[in-house]
Amino acid sequence: MSNAARRITIKDIAEKAQVSKATVSFAFNAPWKISEETRNRVLQVAEELDFIPDPLARTLATKRVGAIGLLLPDPIQEAFKNPYMFEVLQGIGTVCHGEDLSLTILPPVKGLLSHTVRTALVDGIITIGIEPDNEILSLIRKRQIPFVTVDGAGLVGSVNVGIDDEQAAYKLMSYVLDMGHRTISIISLKNLHQVLVDSPDGIRSRIIELRLQGVNRALEERGLSKDTGQIRVYPVDASIESTVATVGPLLSGPDRPTAVLCLSDVAALGVYQVCREARIAIPQELSVAGFDGIFFGKLLDPPLTTLSQPGYEKGQAAASLVVNLMRGLPCSDMVLPAELHIGASVAPRSLD
Repeated sequence: MSNAARRITIKDIAEKAQVSKATVSFAFNAPWKISEETRNRVLQVAEELDFIPDPLARTLATKRVGAIGLLLPDPIQEAFKNPYMFEVLQGIGTVCHGEDLSLTILPPVKGLLSHTVRTALVDGIITIGIEPDNEILSLIRKRQIPFVTVDGAGLVGSVNVGIDDEQAAYKLMSYVLDMGHRTISIISLKNLHQVLVDSPDGIRSRIIELRLQGVNRALEERGLSKDTGQIRVYPVDASIESTVATVGPLLSGPDRPTAVLCLSDVAALGVYQVCREARIAIPQELSVAGFDGIFFGKLLDPPLTTLSQPGYEKGQAAASLVVNLMRGLPCSDMVLPAELHIGASVAPRSLD
């Protein structure tokens, strides 16, 4: 076989770059173990020699796939109806790009996360919108896959990135109440952060429970309670369509609320759509508040008042933590700040 046809190996690169074969391997598979200058020299030589690593050989040698998996609660077409998911995804993607890792989207297979976890070819897992049950946790641990949860409040045995959801919802509800509103529809979420296991029922969301606790605390401080004739909770799916179907009848009836508080911004987008079609002026005839702080909220007319949580930063932090876990480094939970952003969608209740 001629030299021209011979396959280039890491030995050839090591000799030309004047480094060891281990250093060449580190350059492609564990760049944090060598200096940036050395890695750049190795990669330049590899390019000059037209060397392309064999993915299968790399996986067998390193026992690493070179990918992080994002475990979703719903099929992809459903999960990404919520714009907040894109902000988290962007944060994860930034870290993956910097670490030369691929990002694999892991939706439920045939509706079951257990099957997804069993077959996922990834080095680490980030869960978002999911509170894994004991079966899912057991599978992940048996496979010895590092994993980090986003908004997995109260989950034992995992590293979590989130906010103080109870305090955040308390702050949002307090603001609406302090504007004088007492006839309020609360648009909650019925499938956010639920478990998709081998059961059709799943488990109620811990995150939504915390947000409703914050709402209740704000009400109780003022001698009020939800689920009365004036203040009621309406759970919807995390989509504009589901919100429109629920809110439309509420706003067309004789007992229309003076304010709608949404526990997600995607629900607030649905309320805006209903108001536009029904010619209900925001905030003159109806005040609207959201929860997430997605970019689109700033573009609404009027701009949305919302409890802004750092979706991008959550994704970035979760990806950094799972990378550290993959390297055997100790990690702990992270609680990120959330702020109330005052737009023009909430006005004082009219006394007319």
